[in-house]
Amino acid sequence: MDRKTDSRTGRMYVVCAIAIAVVLIYALRLFFLQIVDTDYKLTADSNAFRRDIIYPSRGLISDRNDSLLVYNEPSYTIMVQMMEQHGVDTLAFCRAVGISRADYIARMEEIKDTEKNPHYSRYRPQVFMSGLSQEEYARIREKSFQFKGFYFEQRSTRVYGGSVGAHVLGDVGEVSVNDLGRDFYYQSGDIIGKLGVERSYEKELRGEKGVRIMMRDVRGRTLGPYKDGLYDTNPVAGKDIKLTIDIELQALAERLLEGKLGAIVAIEPETGEILCLASSPTFDPRRMTGSERAKYTATLQKDLRRPMFNRAVMGTYPPGSTFKPTQGLIGLQEQIISPSTSFPCAGGFHFKGLHLKCHGHASPLSIVPAIATSCNAFFCWNLYRMFGNRSRYASQREAMTRWKDHLVAMGYGYRLGIDLPGEARGMIPNADYYDKYLHKWGPLSVISISIGQGEVTATPLQICNLAATIANRGWFKTPHIVHEIKGGTLNPKFSVQHRTLVDPMYYRYIVAGMRAAVTGGTCRAANLPGLAVCGKTGTAQNRGVDHSAFMGFAPMDKPKIAVAVYVENGGFGAEYGVPIGKLIMERYLYGKLSEEAEHQATVMQHRHITYQLK
Repeated sequence: MDRKTDSRTGRMYVVCAIAIAVVLIYALRLFFLQIVDTDYKLTADSNAFRRDIIYPSRGLISDRNDSLLVYNEPSYTIMVQMMEQHGVDTLAFCRAVGISRADYIARMEEIKDTEKNPHYSRYRPQVFMSGLSQEEYARIREKSFQFKGFYFEQRSTRVYGGSVGAHVLGDVGEVSVNDLGRDFYYQSGDIIGKLGVERSYEKELRGEKGVRIMMRDVRGRTLGPYKDGLYDTNPVAGKDIKLTIDIELQALAERLLEGKLGAIVAIEPETGEILCLASSPTFDPRRMTGSERAKYTATLQKDLRRPMFNRAVMGTYPPGSTFKPTQGLIGLQEQIISPSTSFPCAGGFHFKGLHLKCHGHASPLSIVPAIATSCNAFFCWNLYRMFGNRSRYASQREAMTRWKDHLVAMGYGYRLGIDLPGEARGMIPNADYYDKYLHKWGPLSVISISIGQGEVTATPLQICNLAATIANRGWFKTPHIVHEIKGGTLNPKFSVQHRTLVDPMYYRYIVAGMRAAVTGGTCRAANLPGLAVCGKTGTAQNRGVDHSAFMGFAPMDKPKIAVAVYVENGGFGAEYGVPIGKLIMERYLYGKLSEEAEHQATVMQHRHITYQLK
């Protein structure tokens, strides 16, 4: 009897377990269909509703003087909803929109490819063709009733007012698969910033989308707004942005770099605001929109001169003699030298079989004339004494660590944090680096770093930032390209003062040396009437022709502009760097170029350099 009862009880448990399992399976399936699987919901909704996205206008971009640089014009996009496509005459459609049937098939396959379009659903509208003008829209609109499943959305096309400032402004293009994966704001066919300010301030510029919900009948025909638009949302326009650059100064900088590879950066020392940032060669941002974009971009990418590469912030070069002021400052602060310490220069630095050449000048020299004449020997001796000083440093490694700490505080070796994409960090070697690559090393084996050669590299932005730091006598603000976000907040890091590890009193000797370089040293061509210009040339050694560099600021007291010029294979700093730097300072400080300076600018504009590119 007990055995029969146990048997019945066991069977009852089994039946109950099966029943519960079936209920759970149905419940889970229902949950999946209604909550997890969006296609189920979309299928149901799409029978009754159509959700039209209303795209916001992108924020405008202007320069520091309120000249409008980037704005919008209306354009139209052809959308397709696959589930509504029934009996479309594809040949007639292709004729209407001006494409081949092969193009039509390729585009449809691309839309359905979930690797390229991860958000694809046959119930969601997809972008078929974008960037149609008002005229194209009007022509196609007349026949659109024939093409079921296709409809239009009004958007806007980005318009760049001129050919200047491409590396600063950037451009916009269709979102990539990676963009779709990173931010659910976007769907296939949307536009996103690709380069420059358009990319780094994408979230501020793009605005917020709106939605219009339209009712359908059982045949899929649009009846009108659902509940008179009660659940519609309006788009929010993107925020307007005011840049720090002076577009006229930017135009001059790009003009002076024509036919050359290089960069020009100018900074307002007090604020860290970038007045111009030019890279050569450049490209025309006006051609980076609409149907021409893909073809033009492909051409740029094949160009061996790399016009889309922003040399001002991405290019890393040996700074050459523009680096010498840092060595003078470190020597003074670390008490390796005093303002009166002199070193001999018999045609260069010659010691224990090592020979680093120098040009002819008076000897021996102290810090001020050493800066003015750009003496190699002075700064080599400076570094040699520092790395070998056992009364101040316990080891050579400790001395080198201290050396690097100074340079990092001056803005070298790491990214400064400019609000443009792709900034490079440059290179300041440390003891670990030499342990790895040289194994046994000493001051003489690394002596070239004292004059900005060897393993030391920097971006033109970092070189200009050094000029601004010297102009401020020991501090800088993070260089930035945006002055104001209308209705938004600028990153507070741009208002923070960064101080170096050098006592401000030592900067007066570097300033005096850079002023002497203009009045009677290597930068004489930078002299401007009525203005106390300070400068430092740089001739950076290269495997081919040396690079020409210059950094300077003006006026000497209460400086308004700091500038750096770097021309690849331009030879001596005085060949290209100095005259270009002078013209940039003159244009900004005087508001225009004199007739003589305008002639010099024209001559420089047409002085092209032949490069051996591979």
